[in-house]
Amino acid sequence: MHLSAFVIEPTGAALKRACWMRAVTKEPYRAMHIVRSAARFIIYKEERSIMDEERNITRRELIKRGGTAALGAAVGSGFLARSGAQASANPQGEHNFLNQEPVFDVAQLSHIELLTPKLDESLRVFKDLLGLQETARDGTSVYLRGYQESYHHSLKLTESNQAGLGHVGWRATSQAALERRVAKIEQMGAGIGWTESEAGYGPAYAYRTPDGHLQHLFWEVERAVIPEDQRSPLLNRPQKRPLNGVPVRRLDHVSLMASDAAAVRKFYQEAQGIRLREILLDNGAERGAWLSHSNLNHDVTLVQDGTGSKGRFHHVAFYYGIPQHMSDLADILREQNIQIDAGPGVHGITQGAFLYFFEPGGNRIEVYGDEGYLIFEPDWEPRVWTEKDLDIPLMLSWYGGQIAPESAFIGTPHVPMPEGVPSS
Repeated sequence: MHLSAFVIEPTGAALKRACWMRAVTKEPYRAMHIVRSAARFIIYKEERSIMDEERNITRRELIKRGGTAALGAAVGSGFLARSGAQASANPQGEHNFLNQEPVFDVAQLSHIELLTPKLDESLRVFKDLLGLQETARDGTSVYLRGYQESYHHSLKLTESNQAGLGHVGWRATSQAALERRVAKIEQMGAGIGWTESEAGYGPAYAYRTPDGHLQHLFWEVERAVIPEDQRSPLLNRPQKRPLNGVPVRRLDHVSLMASDAAAVRKFYQEAQGIRLREILLDNGAERGAWLSHSNLNHDVTLVQDGTGSKGRFHHVAFYYGIPQHMSDLADILREQNIQIDAGPGVHGITQGAFLYFFEPGGNRIEVYGDEGYLIFEPDWEPRVWTEKDLDIPLMLSWYGGQIAPESAFIGTPHVPMPEGVPSS
């Protein structure tokens, strides 16, 4: 069919240019691409028009029933955002996972403290294999950071009788934001109080999740001091890329296990204003939630603990950023007799490229080869996964190395496994 007959009104300049290209320049493939793009845009405009009309009808109905006050209440509750075509994004009618008005008081996941009974062996893995840089030592703790991180540290490794989480460190967006969040946390009755300044950051407010995970929230930070010979000529890179190991760039996210994942998720949303990005339901029960303050699809993950234990640690992830090289890291780990837990592979949820292993102290570590996707939409609606969408193993591992079902049971500190569940 001659493209001069393939005209959709209203077409605009794009379709006219496509027809001209077919008749004059003889570039049918490029012309067809333009036509398809224009057609998709027209369909998008029609869909948006339908959605807007449905919302206008909803607004008119609300005003007719209860005046502008009813409209204001509906907007505040998120009702209008769920009306019309967008309702399909939340198939679980009995749940309300939509994020409330954004709160930007917490800026980022800043650091994590890990406990290990084998400090020297754990340190060797983080420094020699993952390329983390040691910035300081303080008693039984060692502070480390990735080469693209400007803060004093992103990992505090502390010697302890058992493996697990010490605390999670969050940085506020300002001193005033810190004070607002502290007031909120105290109102919720979850606060412990102010801590003295620690290496790398100033006064922090300590509090616990309903499951007992210790959190630190602060504003003041110390920047890393980079030796002159290690400074990169790139002004936007704090340090030269290390020549040892498979160097990770930065801390990416932390994953916590909970006896009641739903309760901890709601706590984070209320206490920190963190936004829900994806959630996994199994017959209506929450099995996992992915939340973030940033454009990342998750800064923290919550996993329903299969053992029913409280306050355990699942994993911490460091960003590497080159998924094609994950097999190199797997090869290195095997040669060094370090246990691989899962991967390399790609998650279905988050689409991130992963490789999990257990460091000598017993903690699970993830190297993240790719973020999967970033979020820029201010009105992002959480993706609600159920057993009807995909088999749960495919949600966790879309392709590559599979994540074993017992992953939801294995964390630190170690606890006895339920009967019939393999241990690590």
